[in-house]
Amino acid sequence: MTTLAPPPSQEDARRSHRAGPPADGGVAARARRLFTGPEDDPRWARPALWAILLLATALYAWNLTSITGNTFYDAAVYSGTKSWKAFFFGALDSGSFITVDKPPFALWVMGLSARVFGYGTWQLMLPMVAAGTGSVALLYRSVKRDFGAVAGTISALVLTLTPITVAITRDTNPDPILVLLMMLGAVALLKAVRNGKLMPLVWSAVAIGFAFNTKMMQAYVVLPAFFLVYLWATNVSLGKRIRNLAVATVALIVSSAWWMVIVDLIPASSRPYIGGSTDNTVWDLVIGYNGFGRIFGASSSVGSQGNGASFGGSSGLYRMFNEIMGGQISWLIPFAAIALVAGLVLRGRAPRTDAKRAALMLWGGWFVFHFLTFSLAEGTFHPYYVTAMAPGIAALAGAGGVLLYRAFREGSAAKWAWVLPVGIAASTVWAVVLLQRVSGSGTVYTVAEIVVAAAGIASVLGLLVGRFTHRHRLMGFAALAAVVALLAGPAAYSVSAATSSTNGTNPTAGPSTGGGMGGGGGMGGAPSGTKSGTKPSGSGSSSGKMGTPPSGGTAPSGTKSGSTSESGTQQAGGGMGGGSQVSSEMITYLKKHQDGATWLLAVSTDQTASSIILESGQPVISMGGWSGSDNAMTLAKLKSLVKSGKLHYIIVSSDGGQGTNSAIATWVKAHGTAVKSSAYSSSSSTSSTSTSTSSGLYRLDASDVS
Repeated sequence: MTTLAPPPSQEDARRSHRAGPPADGGVAARARRLFTGPEDDPRWARPALWAILLLATALYAWNLTSITGNTFYDAAVYSGTKSWKAFFFGALDSGSFITVDKPPFALWVMGLSARVFGYGTWQLMLPMVAAGTGSVALLYRSVKRDFGAVAGTISALVLTLTPITVAITRDTNPDPILVLLMMLGAVALLKAVRNGKLMPLVWSAVAIGFAFNTKMMQAYVVLPAFFLVYLWATNVSLGKRIRNLAVATVALIVSSAWWMVIVDLIPASSRPYIGGSTDNTVWDLVIGYNGFGRIFGASSSVGSQGNGASFGGSSGLYRMFNEIMGGQISWLIPFAAIALVAGLVLRGRAPRTDAKRAALMLWGGWFVFHFLTFSLAEGTFHPYYVTAMAPGIAALAGAGGVLLYRAFREGSAAKWAWVLPVGIAASTVWAVVLLQRVSGSGTVYTVAEIVVAAAGIASVLGLLVGRFTHRHRLMGFAALAAVVALLAGPAAYSVSAATSSTNGTNPTAGPSTGGGMGGGGGMGGAPSGTKSGTKPSGSGSSSGKMGTPPSGGTAPSGTKSGSTSESGTQQAGGGMGGGSQVSSEMITYLKKHQDGATWLLAVSTDQTASSIILESGQPVISMGGWSGSDNAMTLAKLKSLVKSGKLHYIIVSSDGGQGTNSAIATWVKAHGTAVKSSAYSSSSSTSSTSTSTSSGLYRLDASDVS
């Protein structure tokens, strides 16, 4: 028997007519879905995402104007706003004498913001906050696509509350930009795996290429996982997979190498010296200082000078769990590792092209390759590097946690079903250990320890009781308790990072647990005794602190080693400037007597030059790069600059300098005119040693060059 539906009533027809086109096609409907999510999503999913994104933005941007940045990069951005040549090369000074020791993509992003909105703290931080929040949104979208809204929400929340990610996103180091670009590459790669098309794979390669132009070889850590996942899981023939990977590799090479090739083809006399290199080429920077030198250290034949400093403790598999690194990144490592192994086992019988297993392989490879690289690296290592590992941990926590919960609840794969409470217990115990390390550092950590212990016990017991009594609602509450147990500790550290002042050069979250100084040189943080990351007080102030550009905006001032002393004078540490100090009074004197020179002053190192650039608004030469040992300045080059009137003042140390700089120091002392400190300061205005008879400052004119 066939039953016909009754014809629509006139009211139904009128309602249909008022509704107009289908909801999917209306602008208002699309705008509504932006806030409420797709119709097949749980009603709580999109509001939860917006809440997490709001939390991330709040943590990254809280008290934005007080954020201290890295003076080294701040000065390069400022110089790029004054000169397009300096902008393109990533030069430290607007005169383009020497570049920073990284490729310039992150500087370009901050520089464009500063050119549009003006130079200042929030203008430089805006791209960083956007990058951090954008990475959270991308991770949510990717994990949700394969594992559902619960997994995506947990992953986004874990990434948001990763302590070192909060700390570094509140800074002007390039890492937030690096992570965003790598995330774009991962999202495109998974799309290519699902649909087998070439272009998403090419765009993935391009994203990693731009990440390379942000921090060079660090961007390539994820490549083995990308290649493996695509080659294994894509639903096209093996020949087509290999062909597509070959095309993507070409795209990767082009997008990675274009800036390097252009710069290295330009004659050295027409461009800045490549800071950090041994032969004034970007290629040497790639394979040396920012490449194998980071892995093998300065002792390696492919390493570079200054690459032996570790600020995260000794290398080894325990590094991520030591007193310096543990509170920054390791909270969920036990759970992520367990979830990865168990998740792959649970998907073991799925087809080769199974999307869930492919995603687990990708995020697991992301986590494992970063863990091994950062743990075993013997070269320069800063704690904030590991923010790049956070998306892998977060994705595994969300995706793996949901897989384990479903297996536990449904009783499938009997042996592995019990892994969930084991993983929760392991990470709960580890969180208590981490919080015990900082007991007495503040009430927030004591409260977090109590919450972690109580929630962890409640979660494990609730899961076990719920499983044996078949009370699914109890298991659901136990799962929520697990989220609280695993995130209470990271949340305490993250709030600390967002509400307290951090070192702009070596930012970390939570209470101090050690300096981690493993050696000298390299991209170092401020040594004990220096006042790093001090808020600048303005040009020409009596304190003499550096960091405020004369054009108006307040520069973030977190400084590198040898930057601002307690007396408010600029330490010219290392190389030729090792025994001298630069005060605001000296800078005022130099500007008054600059006499049309391109550069205000020549000093030994980047950290000295960068703060003077921000204080004076004038280009300053760093003769020795970051470590003071770059061969950027030669005696012949110095004579040429002096003879042409482009440079009049130089600081040399009282001991005559070091290494290749000693010949320059000797010549300057023999031919230059020493400027006594009494010429620009009085004993009543400062108590620093800059009031001594000799300040290490010399004046040179064309007539001094024979």
